[in-house]
Amino acid sequence: MNLTQLILESLESLNSNKMRSGLTVLGIVIGVAAVIAMLAVGNGAQASILGSINGVGTNLLFVFSGARNNSAVKNPRPVTMGDANAMMDQYAAPDVKAVAPVLQTNGIADFNGNTKTTTIIGVTPEYYSVRNISLLDGQFISQANQLGRASVAVIGVDVADALFGRRDGLVGETIRISGQPVRIIGVLTPTGGSAFGSQDNEVLVPITTLQARFSATRPKSAPDAVDVIYVQATDFSTVTAATDEISQILRTRHRTAVGMDDFTVFTQQSILNTAQSVTGILTIFLGGIAAISLLVGGIGIMNIMLVSVTERTREIGLRKALGARKRDILIQFLVESSLLSLIGGIVGILFGWLIAFTVGKVAAATGNNFTPVVGADAILLATVFSAAVGLFFGIYPANRAAGLEPVEALRYE
Repeated sequence: MNLTQLILESLESLNSNKMRSGLTVLGIVIGVAAVIAMLAVGNGAQASILGSINGVGTNLLFVFSGARNNSAVKNPRPVTMGDANAMMDQYAAPDVKAVAPVLQTNGIADFNGNTKTTTIIGVTPEYYSVRNISLLDGQFISQANQLGRASVAVIGVDVADALFGRRDGLVGETIRISGQPVRIIGVLTPTGGSAFGSQDNEVLVPITTLQARFSATRPKSAPDAVDVIYVQATDFSTVTAATDEISQILRTRHRTAVGMDDFTVFTQQSILNTAQSVTGILTIFLGGIAAISLLVGGIGIMNIMLVSVTERTREIGLRKALGARKRDILIQFLVESSLLSLIGGIVGILFGWLIAFTVGKVAAATGNNFTPVVGADAILLATVFSAAVGLFFGIYPANRAAGLEPVEALRYE
């Protein structure tokens, strides 16, 4: 008996019990769809997180106070504007391209009774290039603004929407930030939320203005302290060299002993590795949960095939009496179980893609920068796994059918 004939006979057998076959296929459809959808969500989450990290530049370093892996360091010194200035020395740090110290606090933006709780960030002009900032309107903070402690601000679109109900024509308007009047000189391009917070709900002011007019943000022991220093290496290949140069500068300035650094230099690669590890575990976890549904579908196939063997005992006996070999009966039932699994797998892939597509549309409608990714690896995995499930759970019923004795089978009532 050739393969084509086997498939046709299997389809005819499955078609004779449409409801039962349909319910069995449904179990596989749900399992495969769950695997496809869950892996798509996991891959989408990974792509979104890694994209937001890469969006700030692969050659970006973060310098902040405190030893991340050394609990023996007590009362670490804060990083300061002086530290940031020292990192700009091209002789001490030739692999550093730009340095942008940042100081931030929270406050309330107000305009004619409209208020918005926001993050106030004190920055230097270098922040614009280091953080890949783009403007919807106006201009960014200049060196003259910083030196003059100017009362100017660049606001995010969420702040603009809350205070004015619009995003254009705002340059020149005056708002109050925690009671202090500032003039708007620019509006940030909307970016949405990311792993580093929402730039849309920020107000950027000169760092000197924040230090002078928001004195509560400055510790008395270090009036020029900053929260973090963004450092841009000359390119991705010099990140390690730039890290070593920055570390040596800070060790000299902070007078720390060997192995007692009171600061941390964090690179994009460190963040990427951590994010990939977390999202990878998440994807495996989601895929494992979905695979349970596929396992349940496989048990359904075995159950239905056992029922089929019982119902077709006399048919099996007649075939054997007419010369059918044990191998023929075995292959016949394996083909039937594989077809059930294959049909369920194909429908499940389409259904899983539809679920992922729907999740992406819902995420876009709610303003989240998240797109599920249905990869070829997920489709291949689901297809192979569903076929394997059909074969595995069809072996026992097929072997049971093939092992029936012709005389006993023909006598079966």
